[in-house]
Parts: sequence; structure tokens; C-alpha cells
Amino acid sequence: MGKLGCGIDGNLNEAKFSEPIPWIGLYIAAASLACAIAMTVDLIRCSRQQKFWFPSKFSSINATSLTIIAVAVKLSVDLNAAMPRRVDQLAKLSSGTLLCTVMGNSMPSLGTMDNNDLCTNIIALGILVVTAIVNMGVQLGTGVIYLYWKEHALIMFLMLILLIILCSSALTVPVNNKYFQYKYNKKYDMALKEDSNETRKRGDKELKEDLMKLWMMAHTCSPQFVVGRSVTCEAAGAFCLLGAMTLAQAILRSYLMPWSFKFCTGESDYKWSTILVLITQTIAVGAGTIAPAIRWFNAVNFRCPIRRKKSGKKVLTVERYWIQLLVEIKECPLNIRFQDRFCKKFAHDVKYKLLDLCIGMQTGIVLGSKVIQFISVYFMIRIFSFCDFCKKVKTIIPNNGISSDTRSESPSTPKPDLSRYVMHLEGEEELVELMMKNNFDATDHWLRRGERKQPKHLTELMEKSTFAEGFKGVGEFDSDLVLSLGSEPPNCWALPVVTLTAIAVALPNVSGSLMKQLMCSVNEGLIYVRLIEDNLDAKGELFNIRKTANVVWVGIDLYHKWLDVDLRKLSLQAENTKEILEKLSDSAKNRFEEFKKTPMSQCLKEGPSKWPIKILAANSMYRISQTLLQNCERRNYLINEILFEALTVMISDILGACLTNLQRVMFNCLGRTIIERELCVRRAVFVLGKTKKIRKLLDQQPISTLDPDQMAYIDEWRSMHNLKFNA
Repeated sequence: MGKLGCGIDGNLNEAKFSEPIPWIGLYIAAASLACAIAMTVDLIRCSRQQKFWFPSKFSSINATSLTIIAVAVKLSVDLNAAMPRRVDQLAKLSSGTLLCTVMGNSMPSLGTMDNNDLCTNIIALGILVVTAIVNMGVQLGTGVIYLYWKEHALIMFLMLILLIILCSSALTVPVNNKYFQYKYNKKYDMALKEDSNETRKRGDKELKEDLMKLWMMAHTCSPQFVVGRSVTCEAAGAFCLLGAMTLAQAILRSYLMPWSFKFCTGESDYKWSTILVLITQTIAVGAGTIAPAIRWFNAVNFRCPIRRKKSGKKVLTVERYWIQLLVEIKECPLNIRFQDRFCKKFAHDVKYKLLDLCIGMQTGIVLGSKVIQFISVYFMIRIFSFCDFCKKVKTIIPNNGISSDTRSESPSTPKPDLSRYVMHLEGEEELVELMMKNNFDATDHWLRRGERKQPKHLTELMEKSTFAEGFKGVGEFDSDLVLSLGSEPPNCWALPVVTLTAIAVALPNVSGSLMKQLMCSVNEGLIYVRLIEDNLDAKGELFNIRKTANVVWVGIDLYHKWLDVDLRKLSLQAENTKEILEKLSDSAKNRFEEFKKTPMSQCLKEGPSKWPIKILAANSMYRISQTLLQNCERRNYLINEILFEALTVMISDILGACLTNLQRVMFNCLGRTIIERELCVRRAVFVLGKTKKIRKLLDQQPISTLDPDQMAYIDEWRSMHNLKFNA
């Protein structure tokens, strides 16, 4: 009875109730650490990618992050737990500051949300923030928070301001996304027309310029970048920095000037866990403040008149897009039906008054953010002026007898004028030139990163391709003379490559280094094959066949097995090459025949592309092994080394023919959503640099008679080679 609640005297055993509280504190510390890790990962990732507006990926606002934040700030909403010590009072303050930091850090993630997510996430965040503010106010009144009341009042104010700024920014997201979708389509068409006017073959320089146009458009209309460069996000960064400074000064004062505080005696119910909470939340605030602070600094730097050589006058105007959504809602009639005319008129009047109030508040928020921007520029301009003066002094002082003017005369590559492709909003005209200059460097950065990661194994394999003969191996791996097991399914690029590699692995007496080289080459090649097939098979007609290739390749690559056939064991047991091909062919045929006896065989009548994965793999193995058996004596395939070399050339030719579609895939970005577009173009720039040597090899191929749509399919290449052979 005493253990369960009441003591022997009948009173509640309150001491027992508080025993788990330190473990709850540990739980709070773990949630705070999760916030710190998420914000730090975003910081490192964006720094490596040179995205200094710091888009939020792991620290975005969503259901998961809001749940973690609610746990992390539990101390600030705990109304009745005694917090007498210095560390307890500081932990209360750090919890509120962490909430401010998370809001400021994750603000760009608003741009990636659709309308429903925006509404639900902002409402959920608002409930959390209002709850925290009310509970902190109650604690200030009851004395649970008895120190740092000025700091707590400021943090509560910052919470409310940041929530209002987030709501204000969220109102512009649907309008801006719709606007940029329209603008992007128009500029994309303009870029395509300019490229179509140039009939010459496009080399590396032309391809780079084309991708720079697409990158400029995709990057400058990226939803997170649009929010990140807005005046409200700049103000949020300033408030976030102010919150971190408030916590820092409170911690420093309490430890450096302890005589100025009078702490209560006693111990908190959270005991030893409070110090862990304070440490983890201080780290989280420190890591999370870096990104908003840099956003604020960059925005001030961009708009500083001395740095930009322009006038410092800034007209305090509110652009149309800030209030457009509210105006549209105001103009829409109410869907509520009233029979009484007076009620209908009253409802409409209330709606108009409320929306007029919201429009006025939105205007005030934007104007307030611009005032903060002006104040920031006013104070920071002196620092920038001093830095400019130091740079001028440095240029005057010679370095080893060579002045900086002499060094600056080195020739530099002229950059094309891509200002027409910079996507900007009303009032951002002054940022066009800066965004253009910054994005030149970003494109070059990803191009250089790609060039440093050339697929060397694939390049060596591609050197064996029959470029001059138009990749004749594409027409040789499968013969029309082989009788099919059933209706013939279409081919994808990956499945023949995987099947040919499985046969190569089963060959005995092949050098281990050659086998390892082939496996590495196919691994690197399949990356590009999947990229091409994902883009060109947009309707998913070959989805099941491509999935078959992926499943079979995992078994070959990791376990040296084709389905359940151990290829290494087969190479040891077989007496010659012909027997290996026969066993693989028989194994595939038997699997097909056994499947026909099962009730599931009805799917064979629905169409080859809907066959089960193992049946598609068996069909491919049967046809290819039978084709090789037909050519055994005529082409000396009975000798292991000769067959291995022939298989290598076929694999190289198939990969080479597939990679001729690489350039087309690079520009297949129009159909992407506005959120995915930037990633798509950045990947295209990276692939352009990574495939530089391979594209030089592909240039040796004669002009194909196939049109671009036909070149996307391996069966079209086979038909072309069969026509040449029959002719």
C-alpha cells in the first residue's frame, strides 16, 4: 500500500512521485540534443554546398520536429516544479531561448510546404508558443521564476514576434510559388529557343552555359531561398541573434558576478539532470544561431550602400505580394448561406473588417522588418567602411616587390550575362546582380567537384567500346533466332548488362583483377543507367523490368548469385564454358516452366511487363545464354578468356549506347516541381563534370540514324543493328 501511493499514516507518499523526474530531465536533454544535431547537420551541409542562406532540411517545421521541440522546452512550461538553484533558473531561460532559436533557424522551410501543411504547422507552432508564453508569465507571477525576469520578458517578447513573423512569411509562400512557376516556364522556353537557334554540336563550354542558365533560374526561385532572402527572414535572424546574446549574458553574469544574485537554497526535483539540460540547450542555441545570424549579416552586407556602390536611401514600401493572398481572400464571397439578409450583410462586414485588420497588421510587420533592416545597415555600414579602408591600405603595401595591382592584371575568363535568367520579386531588383555573381561561383563549384570524382573504372571499360561501329554489341547480345519462352517482354538498359555480368562472373579461370575491374565498372555504370531510365521512362512502362535488374544485381554484386544459382560454385563444377552456358540456360528455362504450372501463371497472359521479377530475369538469362551458345563455335566463345572479353565489349557497348542519352537527361528539369528543380539542376552540373572523360569518348561515335526519342530505348538500337546486318 505504501509503495503504491499512501503511506502507513494514510498520507500521500509525495517523495516517491518525484523519483522519476531526473530521468524526465534526461529525456528533455536528449530532445534538446536532437535539435542541436539537426541544426548542426543543416549548418555543415549548407556550408559544404555553399548555400549561405542555409535552407532547412533536418531542422524544418513539421510534426516530428514540433513534437521534439515540445519535449525540449518542457522546463519553460513546468508550472509547479521547484527550481531554486542558479542552474535551474538558467535552464528555464535556455528552454525559452531554444524555442526562439528553432523558429528563427527553421524559417526557410516554410517555402517547401503546401497550403495544408503551412496551415497545420503554423497553428501547431502557434499553440506551442502561446502555451510557453502563458506558462512563463504564470511562473513569473508565482515566483517559480524569481531571477532573470527581464531576460525572460525579452525572450517571451521575441517568441511572440518570431511567431508573428513566421505567420507573415507563410502568407507569401503560395503567392510566390505560383508566380515563380509561371516565370520559370516562360524563361525556360526562352532558353530553349536560344539553344535551338544554334545548330552546332554543343561542347563542354556550351553545355556549361546552358546549365548555368537553368541553375540561375532554379536557384533564384528556390522556395527556401525566396524565404531566406526576404526582409522578414532577415529580421528573424536579428531577433534570433538577440535571443542568443540574452542567454549568453545571463550565463556569464551569473558565473562571473555571482555576488549580484541571491539564489535560493534547496534542490530541484530534476536534480542532476538540470545541468545536462542547460549544457545541451546552450549548445543547441549556439549552433542554431549561426545560420540565422549569417542570413542577417549577408542581407545587411548586400544592402549596404558602400559595399554595393549605390545610394543608401530605402523607400519604406510594402510590395504587392505581401498582402496579395489576404486581398484575394477578402474579394472571395463567403460560402456560408444565410436566409436573413441582415445576417448575410453582417457576416460580410465582419469578414471585411477582419481582413482589413489582417492586411494592416501584415503591412505593419513588413514595415517593421524594413525598419530593422535600415537600423542594421546604419550600424553595420561603419564596420564595412573600416574593412574597405583596411583593404585599400593592404593594396598600397607591396608584397615581395609585386603590387596587388600587378597581380590583379592576370586574365580572367569572361562570364556570360545571365541577369535575364535571375528570378526575383518586386523590390528585389537591386539584388539581381549580386545573385548572378554568387551563382557563377556555385555552378563552377559543383562542376569542379564532379571533375574530381571521375568514374575511372567505367571510363576504362568504355575505352573497349566499338564506337566506330556504332556500339555493335547492342545488337549481338540477343539474337532473334532464339525461340522465346513466351511473349517477348521489352528490354531496359540495365537488365542485359546485369545478365551479361552474371555470365561473366560464372566463367572459370578468369583473372581476379579483371573480374573485380568489371564489377566496379558495372557498379559505376548502373548509376548513370538508373538516372537515364528514371528520367526517360517517366510513364513507368519499364518499371517492373528495371526493378528486376536492381534485384538481380544485388545478388550478383554482394553474393555472386544469380537468383538462387551460385555463380562461383558453378564455375568450379562445370568442365567448360559451353556447360556453364547450358546450365544457366536450363536453370532459367526450368524456372519458367515450373512457374507455368502454378496458379500465378495467369499473369503471363496480362503482358510481359507485368511478369514477376524472377520470371523476367529467367527470360533474359535464357535468351542471352542461348545466343552465346549459338555463337560458341563460330566466334571461339569456348575459350574462357575470349568469351570474357566478348562479354566485356557487349557490356561496354550497351552502357555506351545508353550514355548517349546523358545530355538529354541533364536538361530534363522542366517537369520537376518547384521544390525539386534546384536539386535536379545541381545534379546535372555535377554529372556534367563527373562524365567529362566519358563524353569525350562518346564523341567518337558517328552520327546515329536514330532520332532522340528512339535513342532512349535499347530495342530501337537493336532494330537498327539488325537492319544493318540484314542489309
